Amino acid sequence: MTRDDAIGVLTAPGQPYELEVLTIRGQRQRAFRHAPATLGDLYAGTVSDSPFLLYEDELLSFAQAHQDAARLARILVDGYGVRKGDRVAISMRNYPEWVLAFTAATSIGAIAVAMNAWWQPEEMAYGLEDCGARVLLADPERLERLARCARRPAVAVIAVRPTRPMAGVADLKDLMAAQPAVAMPAADVVPDDPATIFYTSGSTGHPKGVVASHRSVISALLSWELDARIGALQTGIEPAPPAHQPATLLAVPLFHATGSHAVYLSSYRLQRKLVCMYKWDPAHAAELIERERITSVIAPAAMTGDLVREAARTQRDLSSLLVVGGGGAPRAPEQVRQIDAVFAQAAPGTGWGMTETNAIGAGIGGPDYLARPASSGRCSAVLELKVVDDSGAALPAGERGELLVRGTALFSGYWNRPELDATLFEDGWFRTGDVAYLDDEGYLFIVDRIKDLIIRGGENIGCGQVEAALVMHPDVHEAAVYAVPDERLGEEVGATVFCSPGLDLDALREFLAAHLARFEIPRYIRRTTEPLPRIASGKILKRQLREEALTGLAADAGSKAA
Repeated sequence: MTRDDAIGVLTAPGQPYELEVLTIRGQRQRAFRHAPATLGDLYAGTVSDSPFLLYEDELLSFAQAHQDAARLARILVDGYGVRKGDRVAISMRNYPEWVLAFTAATSIGAIAVAMNAWWQPEEMAYGLEDCGARVLLADPERLERLARCARRPAVAVIAVRPTRPMAGVADLKDLMAAQPAVAMPAADVVPDDPATIFYTSGSTGHPKGVVASHRSVISALLSWELDARIGALQTGIEPAPPAHQPATLLAVPLFHATGSHAVYLSSYRLQRKLVCMYKWDPAHAAELIERERITSVIAPAAMTGDLVREAARTQRDLSSLLVVGGGGAPRAPEQVRQIDAVFAQAAPGTGWGMTETNAIGAGIGGPDYLARPASSGRCSAVLELKVVDDSGAALPAGERGELLVRGTALFSGYWNRPELDATLFEDGWFRTGDVAYLDDEGYLFIVDRIKDLIIRGGENIGCGQVEAALVMHPDVHEAAVYAVPDERLGEEVGATVFCSPGLDLDALREFLAAHLARFEIPRYIRRTTEPLPRIASGKILKRQLREEALTGLAADAGSKAA
């Protein structure tokens, strides 16, 4: 059966994934007729006694997690005055409380703001002020950074797992102990109400808040389910019922759409156990996969590469793995083949998506992926893709241009950035900033970026933001930031700076640590006491500086090898 035939069968009238055409934000779009209307409906419809959240020795069932989220929701409503449309910010590691806070906020019609846990004080202050959060739930590491903000944002703070009492900060554990069991507070929420804000780095300036509706998030979740059913019909192979409860490893941050959507939110309808890691460690990941009989891992190429090497090194039984998925950054073709060779039953998979598309867009797995390891797959059933030239005209198969996307899973717009929306949306199509082509069979290939971005292990880094931090140092006069290839992470941050003689690079990095997240600080820095080269328009010749840097790094590597 062809993919189009499979989609036709599975989305036909009366089928669970039946599609209908609705007018959403002025555009005719395909939507799932039988989808939960809101995230609150999704949670309420999947309550069971099956294990759900496992963190170290703590375990909550779906029912217990929903009950705890209802108690937290009542605390937010009664104790903090949270109402529909208010922003509830979440800034912490992948603790169970992250899930409870997200569930509570989105159930009562508030907007859950997933803050990047790597952010330093200035970035935290910006995010909280930009979204206008009423409440922040944060762990001790984030609270320590908040305390160092030059100007503390006006937000009520709830501490999660604090190590000591903090003046003026409520302890979530105490609040929950004082709150009796309750039903989830009723809320008047409709599908196109905003549900989430995820921040994503742009090529210049501060991160942008990506606003997604309940409908767009749920469309992404059901699209992944549909893709799995399409694959089964195409191959004619129905997966055997699992001998045990499916489980997935939560090893990527929940503040990214991959972690929150593809790993966490997808687990509700699948009744999948979520095994949370404190931080990434390949040996511990292998231990958890063996002990918890984990069936899927979805992570960037750097992490799945670590797992491939650990699987080859260890004697642990990792045969429960059925899926090793990817996203955030492309895999090297060799790693695709290694996943297939190293894991007994696991099929490699990946896809293309953005925060702005709720992490879906195109997907590929199994034999298709092995045959086309450079491809991101074919388009989701609720989205449309096209490639255009500089004039906006659609290009034929095989020709490279900018990738545009539209459809039900697309975000509503950037938070408080209508001027940016106006430049990036046209007739419902969103300009992704990715250079791509579609082949004759509709397979997507991402080949470059128009945006001035670095993707380091799945983290987007805006070059402009790093350049702005560099020139804040009194001895740095100009800066150019660019991507440097890295075997494990895909790309690392490189910079060339026009600086005063004798600039100490260790001191510069220490200075940057107060202004940038750790992953944004350049690993490679080249110094010059001459102004950086520019073109006639005044723009820095960044391509030339990058080529010079790569040549220098290659020469350094050659001399060390000799």
